Amino acid sequence: MAETPLPTRRPRRLRRTAALRDLVRETRWDVGQLIQPLFVREDARTDAAVASMPGVSRHTIEDVAAEAKELEELGLKAVLLFGLPTEKDERGSGAYADHGVVQEALRAIRADAPDLVLFADVCLCEYTDHGHCGAVVDGRVDNDASLDLLARTAVSLARAGADVVAPSAMMDGQVGAIRAALDRSGHPDAIIMGYAAKHASAFYGPFRDAAESAPRFGDRRGYQMDPANAREALLEIALDIEEGADLVMVKPALAYLDVIRAARERSDVPLAAYSVSGEYAMVKAAANNGWLDERAVVTEILTAIRRAGADLIITYHARQVAEWERRKGHGSG
Repeated sequence: MAETPLPTRRPRRLRRTAALRDLVRETRWDVGQLIQPLFVREDARTDAAVASMPGVSRHTIEDVAAEAKELEELGLKAVLLFGLPTEKDERGSGAYADHGVVQEALRAIRADAPDLVLFADVCLCEYTDHGHCGAVVDGRVDNDASLDLLARTAVSLARAGADVVAPSAMMDGQVGAIRAALDRSGHPDAIIMGYAAKHASAFYGPFRDAAESAPRFGDRRGYQMDPANAREALLEIALDIEEGADLVMVKPALAYLDVIRAARERSDVPLAAYSVSGEYAMVKAAANNGWLDERAVVTEILTAIRRAGADLIITYHARQVAEWERRKGHGSG
């Protein structure tokens, strides 16, 4: 009987020790690439806790600046703001009010954490009484009627101190309308991060609880993307870049790693991925039941998103990851 030949190529040699594994690791990320979303409530009586997102709170304007300062001290470089106004109306006027909830939060954070990069969501769904992301005309979301409102929102946010405005309404032409409005209003340096490939995902449920932004009728499938379409996602990304987006985003992240990879291969524009509320809630629920190791799973998820090609990751785990990394750096992790 012939002797089985021994392997000549032995990849396991480079896995023998932690030092070797770290030395040849292909994909790395650090806390400075993570962005923490923050919810800001105008009415202090609004319940702070988000039941479907353990560990996530709705901050008042008064305490969001302190929270942002703590995040900066933990090593995070950026936050993304979402607002919960006291009053809502048909046209979402709170989104572009000079003293709206996010505008005031931007000013407060800028005073306490001047070096933090401030992203602000540009959408109407949190501010409209119907819960849709654009203007409703004759019972439907009117794309072109929404563009001016989104542009006014972006200008108002830039004026209040946003470094990056992030249009998420998925209206055709929204990036172009916002770029033109920012330039006309004296904000040529304001950065646009387009929610270029934002899918009509079931993973958004906890966010809608947190932001109180569920639509009152119909759904958002007429303007958010079909989760089945990857080629269309690349078209949306190309259009946002053509219209002037400085960064583009794929949302959600974990179920759309193929889209992130394809986008990375097609463009050199900085690419963000949003690890959304449902992804966070699933990990939290499983960890709280003792079914998985939260830290290990979050680390693996972040590595997968980076490996797919994302430069920046928006995640509700950002603060917790920063705390883990600090403890590890102090030798207690």
